[in-house]
Amino acid sequence: MKYRMLGDGLKVSALGLGCMPMAGTGTGSYGVPDEAESIATIHRAIDLGVTLFDTAEIYGPYTNEQLLGRAIKGRREGLVIATKFGFRLENGVRGTDSSPANIRKVCDESLQRLGIDVIDLFYQHRVDLNTPIEDTVGAVADLIREGKIRHIGLSEAGAATLRKAAAVHPIAALQSEYSLWERDVEAEILPVARELRIGFVPYSPLGRGFLTGQITSREQLSEGDYRLTDPRYSPENFGRNMQAVEVVKAIADRHRASAAQVALAWLLAQGEDIVPIPGSKRRATLEDSMAAVDVELTAEDLADLDDASPRGGTAGARYANPQMLAMTRL
Repeated sequence: MKYRMLGDGLKVSALGLGCMPMAGTGTGSYGVPDEAESIATIHRAIDLGVTLFDTAEIYGPYTNEQLLGRAIKGRREGLVIATKFGFRLENGVRGTDSSPANIRKVCDESLQRLGIDVIDLFYQHRVDLNTPIEDTVGAVADLIREGKIRHIGLSEAGAATLRKAAAVHPIAALQSEYSLWERDVEAEILPVARELRIGFVPYSPLGRGFLTGQITSREQLSEGDYRLTDPRYSPENFGRNMQAVEVVKAIADRHRASAAQVALAWLLAQGEDIVPIPGSKRRATLEDSMAAVDVELTAEDLADLDDASPRGGTAGARYANPQMLAMTRL
């Protein structure tokens, strides 16, 4: 494994592990996981030198944090545990809530579920328009002073929000969707993050599995899989988006690598401040993804990928639910 620095001095593995696919039900369902295999996957990640593990209270909800907590018990040292706050959970999601009172409540409950004494990276999951970002960051900064949190992160925040947040306290990382098929952050958000020395953590770096080239038809997805409602997986867009994947696969053949490794290597090549968190619930896919740190793309490879997947070139919206899209990059 190789290592990188995020923001204000947070050292992490160049690739982290997104634990959301292990939730199985509720937000972010990618089919039905096996708990034993999920825990084995986390253990294998630690053995491979992965230090960054990403979860959230909303995944499950709650069960993903509990699973990660069980998996890291006795193996906590050296790990960077990231989780998130920012939703009001009352028999499901009932909007955002980044009020100082809720932040403190979620922090204490997440610490308990994870079985740890301090959260290494605490993200605001989505911007709360009802609470000034200055108040939100100030509340998390208070938790840092109390020793419950080490670093502050934001997720899906826009450029103006980043500036306001960073004026209150250093921000270690911005987590947002970024991949060969979702490049809109390159226009303004990523440059501002770099200006403010905020690390960038791409989630869904494999296009929710599409960029792996392993899914060649919608029929491969099981009932209840979130991606069956994803506009980019829809019947009218699937074939168009597969054209870019064919280029990824061709470059993978040049390097005797997998398509997933090439897609991740492209992200890693975008800058030393980029730390993708591919999700996995099985050891085999984890091992394949983590090997991307050793794939060195050439200038020709990068040019071919840029041509095949330009900014705005992916067919279909990011989300089927307009409310989901309305909560991003505010």
